[in-house]
Formats: sequence, C-alpha cells, structure tokens
Amino acid sequence: MRVKEIKAKSILRKAKKVDSWFLISYGMNLYRGCAHNCVYCDGRSEGYYVDGEFGHEVTVKINALDILKSELDPTRKKLPLKHYFVGLVGGVGDSYQPLEKKYKLTRRALELFHEKKFPVHILTKSTLVERDIDIIKKINKQNRAIVSFSFSSANDEISSVFEPGVPTPTERLKTLSKFKKEGIACGMYLMPVIPFITDTPEVMENTIKKAKETELDFIVFAGMTLKEGRQKEYFMETLRRNFPYLLPQYENIYLKNKWGETTKEYYESINKTFNLLSKKYKIPRRIPAYLYKDILEENDLAAVILEQLDYLAKLEEKPSPYGYAAYSISKLKEPLSKIKENLRSIKGVGKVTESIIKEILQTGSSRYYENLLK
Repeated sequence: MRVKEIKAKSILRKAKKVDSWFLISYGMNLYRGCAHNCVYCDGRSEGYYVDGEFGHEVTVKINALDILKSELDPTRKKLPLKHYFVGLVGGVGDSYQPLEKKYKLTRRALELFHEKKFPVHILTKSTLVERDIDIIKKINKQNRAIVSFSFSSANDEISSVFEPGVPTPTERLKTLSKFKKEGIACGMYLMPVIPFITDTPEVMENTIKKAKETELDFIVFAGMTLKEGRQKEYFMETLRRNFPYLLPQYENIYLKNKWGETTKEYYESINKTFNLLSKKYKIPRRIPAYLYKDILEENDLAAVILEQLDYLAKLEEKPSPYGYAAYSISKLKEPLSKIKENLRSIKGVGKVTESIIKEILQTGSSRYYENLLK
C-alpha cells in the first residue's frame, strides 16, 4: 500500500438538501482511495478523480481535524450549521479502512462531533468501527448515532472474491449485533447486489433473513452501476476469471449507459424481488422516521418522508406525486407551519399529499408512510 499525505483546503461538504437515503446533510472524505479494494467500487471510475492506482494507493488528509474544527466553528459563519446528521460514509474511501488504525482521523472527528453536539451516521465495511464504540455511545446518548454496514450479500465465499480487503459478512453482522446491544440504531446497505451472483432470490433472502435476525432497523437496497473505463474494466476482468459464463449476460444489461446503469427492466426485476423479501421479513426499506423526526426541522422532515414515500410507492408500482412535492418543499424559504392552510399552492401538492404533510407536521410521521415502510 502506497500512502500519500496531503494538506486539505476543506473537509466538510454541505448537501443542498438532506439526503433521504443516508439522512445526512454533511459529508466528508478523510481519506481518498480505499485499501478495501472492492471489485465493484465506483470510486475507481475516472469521474471521482482519485489519484494513483485505486485499491493500492490512499491519500491521507493529515490536517483534516484542524480544518474541520474551523468549519464547525459557529462564530466563523453568518449562518451556523444546523445540527443535522454528519455522514462518515466514505464516497471515495472507507473512513475505517486499515490506515485509520494509524492516523485515527475518524476517531478524532467523532470526538469533535460529540463536542459540537452533532448526530452522526457511519457507513463502513470495517469492523474497526468497534474501536470507537465508546465515543459513538456518547454521541448516541447526546443526540443520535446510526451505524450501518454495506453488503453485496451475506455470503462469505462470494465476498472473498468481490470484497477482498474487508471482514467477512459474518464478521460485519456480529459487529452490528454488538452495536444493537448497546442501544444504537443499525442498518444494512445492501448495495450493490451483483448481477446474477448476489441478486438471486435465494442469496437475497439469506441476506435479508440474517439482517432480520440481527434486529437491524432498516435495509437500503440498490443495484450495481458499471461506468465505462477503469471501473468496468477492472470488474469485468474479475468476472472473466471467476464467472466467465456470465459475460454475455452482463453485455445484455450494461449497454454503455452514461451513468453505468443497467437496463430499466433489470433494475425493475431485482427491486421486485427485494420488495417481496423485505416485506416477508418485515424490515423497513428506508431509515424510519423515529430515528430523525426529532432532529430535522419541519420542512426537511416533510421533504425526506415524501422522498421516501416516492421510493416506496414506486416499489409497489403505484403512481407517486411525492417526489415532486418533496423537491418543491426543499426549495421553500418559509416554514410549512406558516402556510399550513395554503399547502396546495406548493407545486406537486394535491389533496392527498396535503393531508400527509399536515399529519407530518402534527405527529412527525405519516400512517401511510409507516404502512408502506413495513
């Protein structure tokens, strides 16, 4: 592993709106590049501009904590940051990859978030997160912490091929169980499932069943993208060595889409399978509102729930106006409660959506949303 130390100019990334998949408003990459070297990782694609050979070279932002302290300082901003979830989700590098043992940037960032009273959502593949269970418990008690792990399946043998640098799924589930026993909310990001390998009903059911047995609070699901260039070439070489008979099937579903997406029909198929299995085991398919309704302000809360409703309704193949309504609400400058009697003036808000918004303002959730979530 080659390590490059740099001094960053900025660390915290502020999202334009709360991300309804991860519930985060702020994100960061303390490391660029990732020693986990997962075969399917889209961080390898050219669009992320990660220097060096992905999986074998990692850049460390050695001044990250000094920059972060400055960025979180409310006296340095005209509008102080809202105390919403900060995401340690590693867009181009896992925050708990092996170098974290030496540099402890993630540990020190968590200590800072506790000091500044920010809730956190950690998404990792590494059981090294157990090292920080003490500070994560403090954050959870003070505000809230969510610990999630990403999986392509719960199959250890398959994982050894496609996720060579990380603990097995069995070990990851054991770590999640430890956090659950400490009263910390935990989730599974079943993403990406690997076409024709971990997306089969049998493999997916085994994974979801184990998530249920671990008493996870939610599962978030997605298929795999393969962007043309380094990402697709690296993945296809691994496929050629281990599953050569699947090559024609991949050519049939990956048609050089700009974003690396498959055909619409393939995604619809695996979403149907996931929908049926998640309902069978009664596990929420998005982060439930009880984990964030006391943290988000009313407009953001309504927008997140409506975005999640949009996803859930489409899983059920039902028409959905909720996505457009969520977008419109995210652009509002005034609180929804001030225009409670005039909600229909918001683009995308009809009679049904209006009643859902009013229920969210009153209770922090929606019965229709809660029923679809199950």
